[in-house]
Amino acid sequence: MGKLIVHGGARLNGSVKISGAKNAALPILAATILLDELVVIHNVPDLLDVRTMLEILQSVGCDVRFEKNTVYLRPSTNLKGEVPYEPVRKMRASFNVLGPLAVKCSEASVSLPGGCSIGVRPVDFHLEGLQKLGFSIEIEHGVVRAKREKKLKECYVYFPFPSVGATEHIMTTATLLGGTRTIIENAAMEPEIVDLANFLVSCGAKILGAGSRRIEIEGVDRLKACEHSIIPDRIEAGTYAIATAATRGKVLLEGVRSDHMMAAIEALNQSGARIKFDGENLLVQMNERPKPLKLQVSPYPGFPTDLQPQMIAYLSVADGTSVIVETVFKSRFQHVDELRRLGCKIELTDGTAIVYGVEKLQGTIVKATDLRAAAALVIAGLMAEGTTIVEDVDQIFRGYEDLTRKLTELSAVVEYENG
Repeated sequence: MGKLIVHGGARLNGSVKISGAKNAALPILAATILLDELVVIHNVPDLLDVRTMLEILQSVGCDVRFEKNTVYLRPSTNLKGEVPYEPVRKMRASFNVLGPLAVKCSEASVSLPGGCSIGVRPVDFHLEGLQKLGFSIEIEHGVVRAKREKKLKECYVYFPFPSVGATEHIMTTATLLGGTRTIIENAAMEPEIVDLANFLVSCGAKILGAGSRRIEIEGVDRLKACEHSIIPDRIEAGTYAIATAATRGKVLLEGVRSDHMMAAIEALNQSGARIKFDGENLLVQMNERPKPLKLQVSPYPGFPTDLQPQMIAYLSVADGTSVIVETVFKSRFQHVDELRRLGCKIELTDGTAIVYGVEKLQGTIVKATDLRAAAALVIAGLMAEGTTIVEDVDQIFRGYEDLTRKLTELSAVVEYENG
């Protein structure tokens, strides 16, 4: 694992182009298994997770070419229904190929997924949803086998919690169940789900309600080819916006969807940052210590859990005490111990972080525990006096395209060293 050497003190300044959304690209790529013709997908970020998903698609027989953020993919007429363990263990999004493969091959086998550790994230909702669609599920030696047993006219899938991954998985699988009407209740509402639905509709799917708590799908027998462009990454944009405010800089975020970022923008506004909208650009400027916040993390359209670690790092130097309540992954606080090493004063109690603002942080050696924790530690390092070394930082490249180059072009002083 490599390390990122961050020299604190520089204010971020300039402009940065926001990449395509990783969390939209991955389920869309998984959905291409359902097609029979060439599909072209633009604005795909060149990330480790994307490369892993392309590896999985190649392993089951798809012809894949990835050039300059565009994927050209032609599904095989002879797909393999089994995915190798090695790529699946690297990330959770790989599990979303199970349903589409089982539809195309009648049955499929995929290992239980891996990915960064941010608490317990079971796949129960995925499996229960597939069973309600008429699939039998068997789990043996860490491998899930799904087989289509019934053809239903109508089925209802209710999620006790609006799981993003399960909503994407069930919606995608139901798309190609010709003759079956599927209703998903308490669905997740994230923009990435809307982007997935828009892609599928462009391919001939019949989907209504994506972006609401109720999604209706009329299964079709075949999907056609299409071209699609991935939406901008609201989490990457939010991370750079927070980093800009944290370093009291001034940065223009280019190619964003501000309507996807309203909770994060409102939080930054309340902390004292100045935000200006200009079409697809967002200008962020900050000149002082942030004001403390009381913030609750919740499913979209609430404040995103994927920005919680970065926001805690930012508020660690606020002029007062902040309270952040995490309701999505209550154990998502592994970054707190590492932030404390930099001088942050944070107390944790029952899914809540109490952040006592300090005047300054001190650079030191820290270790990234997951993707967004790595981003939080980089932000803290940018704020800190002296040098911060973020070890095991390679996880950050699962979610941030050209991170070192982009930060350097914004006047940050950062260096990557291979471990």
